[in-house]
Amino acid sequence: MIRFGVIGTNWITDRFIDGTKDIDNFQLQAVYSRTREKAEEFAAKYQVTNTYTDLEELAASDQVDAIYIASPTALHSEQAITCMKGGKHVIVEKPFASNEQEVQAMIEVAKQQQVTLMEAMKTTHLPNFQLIKENLTKIGPVRRYVANFCQYSSRYDKYKDGIVLNAFKPEFSNGSLMDIGVYCIYPMINLFGAPKDVQATAFMLDSGVDGQGTVTADYGDFHGVSMFSKITDSALPSEIQGEQGSIVIDKFSGMLDVKIIYRDGTEEVLDAGQVENNMYYEAKSFVESIENQQSENMVNTWEDSLRTMRVLDQARQQLGLRFPADLKN
Repeated sequence: MIRFGVIGTNWITDRFIDGTKDIDNFQLQAVYSRTREKAEEFAAKYQVTNTYTDLEELAASDQVDAIYIASPTALHSEQAITCMKGGKHVIVEKPFASNEQEVQAMIEVAKQQQVTLMEAMKTTHLPNFQLIKENLTKIGPVRRYVANFCQYSSRYDKYKDGIVLNAFKPEFSNGSLMDIGVYCIYPMINLFGAPKDVQATAFMLDSGVDGQGTVTADYGDFHGVSMFSKITDSALPSEIQGEQGSIVIDKFSGMLDVKIIYRDGTEEVLDAGQVENNMYYEAKSFVESIENQQSENMVNTWEDSLRTMRVLDQARQQLGLRFPADLKN
C-alpha cells in the first residue's frame, strides 16, 4: 500500500483522488493546507485524520510515502524539493514549475534522493493518445500540428469586476500560457520532440499575465500551432494534418472523439474506451513507477518536462511575461 498525502484542497485534488478509486494500492493518508481549517475540512470528506499546515512536518512524516502537489505553480518547486528531501515520491500538477531552472533543481533532488518525480500531465497517459501515436504513419508525412484549447475561466468574471484571483496573478506563475497552453505544448513535445524555433504572441492583461495566446513551433518540415485562452471559449477541434489525411481530436485535453479523416473522405474512429475520470491513468502510471523503483516515469519523462518548460520560457521571454519566481534564479 502506498500512502499518499495531498497538497492543495481544490477541485483538481478531488478529481485526482476520485481517479485513484480503482487503484488497489493507493491510500489517501494525509492532507496539507496552509490553514488548519481548510486541511481539516478537506480531510473530513475522505475520512482522513492526518492533517498538516507545516510542510517540513509533512515531508518528515513516517505516515506518508508519496505526495500529490496541486498548489499554485509558483510553489511547485519548493514544495516538491522539500518533500523529496524528506524521502517522499512526488507527482506535481502541470506546469511542472515556473521555469527551467526550477525543473532542473527538482530533477537533481530526485536523483540524489532516489525517489520518483513525475509531472502530472494526464494527456500523454491516455489510451486514445497512445492510439494517435500508433496511427500517425497512416496520415503520411505530418505538415501541421494544431492544438486548440480555449476555456473561459469562471475567475475571469471576477477579474473584470476588479477582483484579481490567483489564476490571473503573476506572483503565482499563472496565466493562459502556463495553465492552458501547456496542455497543447506538452503533447507536441511528446510526439515530435523539441522544435527548432518558437514564436509567441498573446493578449496581455493588466495584472501582468496573458489572457490568451498562440505559440508557433518550427520543426523544419512542419509547424506546430498551439492556441490557448482563459478569456474565450472555442468550438473548434484540434488536428494533426498529414499529406494523406488528418487526425481530428474534438476535446484535446481529454483526447476525446478522435478520428482519422483520409483525403478520399473516409473516416476511421480511434477509440480505446477510456474511463470517465481520465486522471486514473496518470495516477496508475505514477504508482507503477514507485513500485518499479523508477525515479523517472517512462511516459512523462524528465526530458519532455524540460523541453516543454524551455518552450514556455522562450514564449514568455518574447511576450515580456516575467514571474517573481524568475528573479530567484
